[in-house]
Amino acid sequence: MSETSVWTLRETLIVAVLGAVFGVLYLGWVQVWLVLQAIFGPVTMDMVMGFWFINSIIAAAIIRKPGVALVSNLLAAAVQIMLGSPAGLLLLVTGFVQGFGAEVVFAATRYRRWTLPVLMAAGVGAATASFAWTWVRFDYGSLEPALLVLMYVLRCSSGAVLGGLLGYLITRALYRTGVLAGLRIDRDLRAPA
Repeated sequence: MSETSVWTLRETLIVAVLGAVFGVLYLGWVQVWLVLQAIFGPVTMDMVMGFWFINSIIAAAIIRKPGVALVSNLLAAAVQIMLGSPAGLLLLVTGFVQGFGAEVVFAATRYRRWTLPVLMAAGVGAATASFAWTWVRFDYGSLEPALLVLMYVLRCSSGAVLGGLLGYLITRALYRTGVLAGLRIDRDLRAPA
């Protein structure tokens, strides 16, 4: 294994902590979704879905190694299950699918580009993968084509903004505190352009 693919103990702990923190936040976000759904109707899930991708994007942007997006989202799903999410074990599939969607984008850059457009694309990747999963899970094939297009556009937009843009801003804010010193994000941002 190359040095770039082996996780250090510190990196592993960071991924675990982020998974735990966002697992709690994700469970709370369900309440936000339910309140907004009463106002905006069934497309609300697609409007707010991007927040459920943010953990994989932040963790990957900090650690910058293969598998981080996928593992961090699986951990967040496991925490939600342990906290009693009514979705149960299906959350592991959901966490895998969403983390995989983001992971594909990072892999396409060979884990070398961590710009805002890449993180936003990772949000869209997670949105696309999750849309395919929810298509199967909730029988989207029976919906009107115009509604499907609207749902997909809203989900991708949410993934780009709530997952990618917000993930970028949070990652940069964490970096500015100094807590990420010595990690790959720190080395990359300090390197001359």
